[in-house]
Amino acid sequence: MYYDKRPPMSDNTPPESSDPTSSMLWEYWYPALRSDQLRGRRLERAMLLEVPLVLGRDSAGKPFALRDVCPHRAFPLSFGRFDGASVECAYHGWQFDAHTGQCRHIPSLTADSKLKCDRIHAGSFPCEERDGYIWAFMANSEGRTAPSTSAPATPELPKFSPRYQIARLWADLPCSVDHGIIGLMDPAHGPFVHQAWWWRSRRSIREKAKQFEPIPNGFRMSPHAPSTNSAPYKLLKLITGEPATTTIDFVLPNQRFEQIRAGRYWLSSRTTVTPVRRDLCRLDFVAAWNILPWFPVVSFIIHVLGPRFIRQDTEVIKKQALGLKYEDRMMLVDDADRQARWYFELKAAHLESQRTGEPMRHPVSGPVTLRWRS
Repeated sequence: MYYDKRPPMSDNTPPESSDPTSSMLWEYWYPALRSDQLRGRRLERAMLLEVPLVLGRDSAGKPFALRDVCPHRAFPLSFGRFDGASVECAYHGWQFDAHTGQCRHIPSLTADSKLKCDRIHAGSFPCEERDGYIWAFMANSEGRTAPSTSAPATPELPKFSPRYQIARLWADLPCSVDHGIIGLMDPAHGPFVHQAWWWRSRRSIREKAKQFEPIPNGFRMSPHAPSTNSAPYKLLKLITGEPATTTIDFVLPNQRFEQIRAGRYWLSSRTTVTPVRRDLCRLDFVAAWNILPWFPVVSFIIHVLGPRFIRQDTEVIKKQALGLKYEDRMMLVDDADRQARWYFELKAAHLESQRTGEPMRHPVSGPVTLRWRS
């Protein structure tokens, strides 16, 4: 059992910093907006890791992300104009390339001015669109990327056939990203928070044993038969007539993947908990499936029952925040809370790797079986 004033991390955890973004993980992709929020030449505002962003699409439809602060007088660029190539600050008319942030024009300069405007940059962030989301690669808070730094591939939801349906859900969570993530991977709260006749109840609690294994930057709940005390899984078996297996991955900084396979049928989902501020994060859920596209049973579960689940979790987090004002210690008990401990240890290992330049030391040494009741 772990009981301490600080979240459980390894002995190599760097000392706490007064910087409010010190607990956030850099050099990762984060979803900034949904694709349908970025239309035409409109500029949209977002915030990731307490960094203000302005996002838009160029004349070819490719998204971009700049730091929403003009380097001249710190005026938000999101209040300016965009012509399909350059963002113009509404305060003094300075213009910046939408993708690189390089200053292209300063209207107040005279012909004999020695100021080289192309040496001035607004912060810019690599930006890609995938799975219906606009992703930004957050290397640092200033939007400065060294020439030798290349962003890894943008996260993608696994899909297992060319034809499928897709759906998305989202919600704001009034808590730190740490509390959001460990709530996401908590296996024991279901019968108490998500009680419903069509899901689970306290009477359905039973012992579980799941095998876990390390994967790059995370850990995996190895393929296993879905829980027999969940009505939707029973319905899936009835529909497909095939034995089903479930695989669940957690990958830094904030992604939980779940894949359900039953013969040629599959459902793949990804949930991310993205830090907006140190006291606010956003949950984004996307699922793709090919299960009976002509019969909207999966669509009903996601669009009707999914929001209910999210509201229940949001209400719990709001109420938890009342207690966290007075007691911020966490008691993490084996085995039900082991995934939460692994998350903190992975996070500490990543920060240590950034500090030393050494490869990240994985806290999960090999396959392990965890047992709990839920």
